[in-house]
Amino acid sequence: MSQPAPPLPAPPLALLAELTHRCPLACPYCSNPLTLERAANELTTDVWRRVLSEAAKLGVLQVHFSGGEPLIRKDLEALIAHAASCGLYTNLITSGMALSEARARALADAGLDHAQLSLQDTDAAGADLFAGSKDTLAKKTASAAMLRAAGLPLTLNAVMHRGNLHHLEAMIGMALRLGAGRLEVAHAQYYGWALRNRAALMPSRAQIDRASEIVAAARARLSGRLVIDYVPPDYYAARPKACMGGWGRRFLNVDPVGRVLPCHAATTIAELVFENVTEKPLAEIWANSAAFNRFRGAGWMPEPCRSCERKELDWGGCRCQALALTGDAAATDPACALSPQHDEMFAAAQAESAAPAPEFIYRRMDGA
Repeated sequence: MSQPAPPLPAPPLALLAELTHRCPLACPYCSNPLTLERAANELTTDVWRRVLSEAAKLGVLQVHFSGGEPLIRKDLEALIAHAASCGLYTNLITSGMALSEARARALADAGLDHAQLSLQDTDAAGADLFAGSKDTLAKKTASAAMLRAAGLPLTLNAVMHRGNLHHLEAMIGMALRLGAGRLEVAHAQYYGWALRNRAALMPSRAQIDRASEIVAAARARLSGRLVIDYVPPDYYAARPKACMGGWGRRFLNVDPVGRVLPCHAATTIAELVFENVTEKPLAEIWANSAAFNRFRGAGWMPEPCRSCERKELDWGGCRCQALALTGDAAATDPACALSPQHDEMFAAAQAESAAPAPEFIYRRMDGA
């Protein structure tokens, strides 16, 4: 029996515009694909302008300019200005490594509403190790000051893992010192380069429990001063998260070459063909794409998901994670305790976190 067609989707809330895969950092937890797109293949300024216009007409409210490192694109200010003219809320997700005072002011003048700056560690040596770069912490500290001086609200993104979780309290203190209004404490999510480096990044259950305690205490202590978002790791979970708010429900992603994706890791699902903005309008892809409709809603779900009372809360969890851990993108996400692979996932996390950490395989354009 064929599965019922999913209901016509509501307009997406946000667009992740991945302008480039180029980046001055080589973070081993990066969720970009192992095969990175070259500059010659990136969408042109005019195509990105059209995509932003189509996104606004579709009902998108926010656009997040990301990468790689979006500051590498010389047309970033022009794209921000165009998005602002379309009525879109604009957010920049950046490493800050290539930022200058003049560029920060230009971004603000173009209409940028908000900036998110990544932090690898509060220790200079650790920051360089986890970014695969030099003078990382000093450059990021300076960039935070530049963004604040330009009048931009600031969020700090801190990807946490076994190597830096002991600095979590210091990370919260740094967010306050740098004038951030929000801190995202996000445990590494194991896609792309992070999946390749999982054994080097996996924290212990004790580390996770302590991190949760630190975040809870900081939220109570700093209420009204700092908003702390917390993204726990799936490998110690009992139930999956609603990845991206559900496949094809709230978000869409356009990658550097124009493929339209339900999430940034979706190209790992080789059975799906993702349509391109150079060939079809964004609204048509959002509504009618076979790839978007494949896991949209709940009609596609196997048991035990199909009968689960949470199926319209977590929407089956993460399809990319299901593929990575079971070989089947339609399988129950192993983050769920009801998955036959759940215990295997938990055991792998425990074993990897207890073993000596192997050396990192850094993010490189050639995928090596």
